[in-house]
Amino acid sequence: MKEEWNGFKNGVWTDEINVSDFILKNYQKYDDNENFLSGTTDKTKRVLKEVNDLLKEELKKHVLDIDVDHMSGINAFAPGYICDDDNVIVGLQTDKPLKRAVNPYGGIRMVYQELNAYGYKLNETVDKYFNEFRKTHNQGVFDAYPKSVRKARHVGLLTGLPDAYGRGRIIGDYRRIALYGIDYLMEQKKKDWDEVLVGPMTNELIQLREDVSMQYRALEEIKKMALTYGIDISKPAKNSREAVQWTYFGYLAAVKENNGAAMSLGRVDAFFDIYFERDLKNGTITEEEIQEIIDQFVIKLRLVRHLRTPDYDELFSGDPTWVTCAIGGVSETGESMVTKTSYRILHTLTNLDPAPEPNMTVLWSEHLPENFKKYCAKLSIETDSIQYENDDVMRPIYGDDYAIACCVSAMREGKDMQFFGARCNLAKALLYSINGGVDEIKDDLVIDGIPKITDEILDYKKVHDAYFKILEKIAAIYSDAMNVIHYMHDKYAYEAGQMALHDTYVRRLMAYGVAGLSVVADSLSAIKYAKVKPIRNEEGIAIDFKIEGDFPKYGNDDGRVDDLAKEVLEKFYAELSKHKCYRDAIPTLSVLTITSNVVYGSKTGATPDGRKKGVAFAPGANPMHGRDESGAIASLNSVAKLDYPNCCRDGISNTFSIVPSSLGHSKEEQIENLVSLLDGYFIQGAHHLNVNVLSRETLIDAMEHSDKYPLLTIRVSGYAVRFNRLTRKQQEEVIARTFHEKL
Repeated sequence: MKEEWNGFKNGVWTDEINVSDFILKNYQKYDDNENFLSGTTDKTKRVLKEVNDLLKEELKKHVLDIDVDHMSGINAFAPGYICDDDNVIVGLQTDKPLKRAVNPYGGIRMVYQELNAYGYKLNETVDKYFNEFRKTHNQGVFDAYPKSVRKARHVGLLTGLPDAYGRGRIIGDYRRIALYGIDYLMEQKKKDWDEVLVGPMTNELIQLREDVSMQYRALEEIKKMALTYGIDISKPAKNSREAVQWTYFGYLAAVKENNGAAMSLGRVDAFFDIYFERDLKNGTITEEEIQEIIDQFVIKLRLVRHLRTPDYDELFSGDPTWVTCAIGGVSETGESMVTKTSYRILHTLTNLDPAPEPNMTVLWSEHLPENFKKYCAKLSIETDSIQYENDDVMRPIYGDDYAIACCVSAMREGKDMQFFGARCNLAKALLYSINGGVDEIKDDLVIDGIPKITDEILDYKKVHDAYFKILEKIAAIYSDAMNVIHYMHDKYAYEAGQMALHDTYVRRLMAYGVAGLSVVADSLSAIKYAKVKPIRNEEGIAIDFKIEGDFPKYGNDDGRVDDLAKEVLEKFYAELSKHKCYRDAIPTLSVLTITSNVVYGSKTGATPDGRKKGVAFAPGANPMHGRDESGAIASLNSVAKLDYPNCCRDGISNTFSIVPSSLGHSKEEQIENLVSLLDGYFIQGAHHLNVNVLSRETLIDAMEHSDKYPLLTIRVSGYAVRFNRLTRKQQEEVIARTFHEKL
């Protein structure tokens, strides 16, 4: 065994790259409570004050500063520090905190829009290079897009596609650097290139050999970047501070090189804890020093920024980076994987105040220690900063060393990667089935071969059959879009640093998504159980609907409408699965909107459920605002019926808000009831839950008097956000959501 591994139990991990085996052989589960935790050190307080002062300035300007002279890259910037006390965990994206980098590889037009929005001008040399000598991902995509994709994109049928920005949702196994050192990782990539990737030079093999060659060079760049901070990461980490630092350098390289829509951290709690426990046993570290390391690591994660266009900010509001950190979970043998460091990471919400990043994601299981469940519930009530995902439904699919990308996308660390593809507007698609494929806003023919439905009262079977034909056609268009996007992204904006921290042969997931599910379910229910009369314009396009009678509404645990939601998802996923994916990726599906539910609604006409033109959709898999009238449990039960393992493996997002008094009058009662609520929800096979414990009145006051609530953090759709960073329209949409006043 290497000297750096003294005190660790050996296993398969000592002979091959296998972080999972290292963790399972060496971690110590922790079943007790949080009483061991330590507060903030004086040094951390000084660093945090500097950061908070900068964040206040950034909030005023939206963007604090931009480096227009350097292109993004792993080793493109001089080393940066927050202040003189910033020497525990070091490294910034650029040479100064919160200074954003320019990433033209995704698209030079986007860079112009970003810089113009904030009054900056691109360096002339960089400008010339990307206009005369270097093609971008965005240019490649639009060179290849067929007319059908362009049209679907233009009308808002397919929205948020990563065709002008980094696709993200790739999680490098950053822990590998700490456990093995960069030199060993480079040796293994070279060995694969020399000995494994051989044979007839097919397209697939040529591409993979080029990938691995770029990965090898990226590892070298990560090593050089660390050396600019005076740190040699060529060998394994010798102690716990180095383990955190080495891991962070891997993540830092990722966010220096890429501006992906989600730059997730992965799963580090049990991994770090092994080093902390060894150092505690050897008497070389104290609990206070451990918490200081974790606190300052998290401060760095909170500083990650990307330069975005105003249009992007409308889709994904609040400047999120989705530094998603998966915590807890259970091993495949049924043992809790909660460690003291699971607590320590969550404790930063107390030590450093609540914040959206990192995106704290607890992998919930009925087998988690009760003390840990209560601690999580307590923090949710106090901070509204945690999301929960069902480890018991993900573990059988992904094993016990998976992490979460973005919001709800599970993948095995270092073994899976994802081709992210935003989402399809299901509600607009339903209107196409009524209007003969014509867009109700733009008046363009988008989907041909579908006759208009001209009945005075909509017939359920006619609409249902036409809708399913529409979904078949849209699936083909969506598949074409995704294949073009990811071919070009690999060609012009390949994430070499992140992919270097994967196995050479990875499993690829093609991540499709949908928005407007509850609108569709309620619309189909209204057509089936009430009388829905279209109001048509002169061209015969339905622009509004008159409803006579009542109908079952999604969100009330009523199988008549809940089954309609399931059926639509299963149909769309089945159609998507018929199409061959780029690089033989496996199709997956999510029900997730982020904050783009507002934009989707603005681009969609009135729908047969009574929703008016331009009104926001519900986020993710949520029931439409105010329609889940039967209480919190009934609302959760409806969402829990959606099929994660067989249909929606890319995730089913549910954002849940409950008034504190509904959980109980005392803090202890609220904690107990929230734990019971989570257990009851997830034991049904539900996948995800954002938890907000607050009142509508608090948000209304915060909207009108933002200075009174500078740290107010809420869960939206798969991530957390400072309420004061949402647009007024998005704040109003959040306030309009259901706040459950009864269980």
